[in-house]
Amino acid sequence: MSTTARISWVDGALFVAEAGSGHTITMDGSPDVGGRNLAPRPMEVVLMGMGGCTAIDVVSMLKKQRQDIEGVEVALVAGRADDHPKVFTSVKLVYTVRGRKLNKALIERAVSLSDEKYCSATAMVRKSAEITHEVVLVEI
Repeated sequence: MSTTARISWVDGALFVAEAGSGHTITMDGSPDVGGRNLAPRPMEVVLMGMGGCTAIDVVSMLKKQRQDIEGVEVALVAGRADDHPKVFTSVKLVYTVRGRKLNKALIERAVSLSDEKYCSATAMVRKSAEITHEVVLVEI
């Protein structure tokens, strides 16, 4: 199994990335490297990809567990190395789950399974970063 992408330079530090699925995103560098702040930075895209990966896992598991969820949000804060390559050194994920009669143990288990087993983006980031998470339940 392979995954593909193609990155095309627009101008300055602005690029359009096209995934093998045909979907596109735009990325831009910071002004100090010629960017114009028109799109997320590539490392922000990596962080968003990690968040999306784990969110898909968690929502899928919570639906299978028949949790009455109405919303799931994953907020991520990453620390980076001071020197090049400025890899992530820490990532904290805060999962906020909104719903009715939520079972905290089941939700924490879904988050742990995503973290430890299913999320390939987390597994890659873990090579350089300490990963921590927190679960917040909001009953509606």
